[in-house]
Amino acid sequence: MPSLAPPRHRSTHQAKANAAHEWYVADVAGKTLGRAATRIASVLRGKHKATFTRHADTGDFVVVVNAEKIRLSGRKWTDKIYYDHSMFPGGTRAQSAEQLLARHPTALVERAVWGMLPGGPLGRRIASKLKVYAGPAHPHVAQQPRPLELA
Repeated sequence: MPSLAPPRHRSTHQAKANAAHEWYVADVAGKTLGRAATRIASVLRGKHKATFTRHADTGDFVVVVNAEKIRLSGRKWTDKIYYDHSMFPGGTRAQSAEQLLARHPTALVERAVWGMLPGGPLGRRIASKLKVYAGPAHPHVAQQPRPLELA
């Protein structure tokens, strides 16, 4: 006969919203866009920590440098199209990855990482911890960022 006692549940760690955030700097020069963005999004989200909680912001800050030297494989420089819309009729604008990099050197990395984050208020809060710079210099030296290993 089965026991009528309630099932025993193991306690699960629930991170608080005021978790300590560290700073990392990722140099993406010569790295493939998708592989680098995956690692950056994981650190932003906090999945590299044992205290990861889905509904809380437990991730760290990531400073991305050398975004203008990112690499795409194959013919993606000309074939990958990014679409924007002005919200007016006929306001669709399309540009290739090459054109987007020329106009906004940080946009390729930002769009790739933002697409890997959850939607809604939590995703917007996590995305605000991403700092992308086209060149090797960044103003976050005072935070003493540690280097982030990208595969």
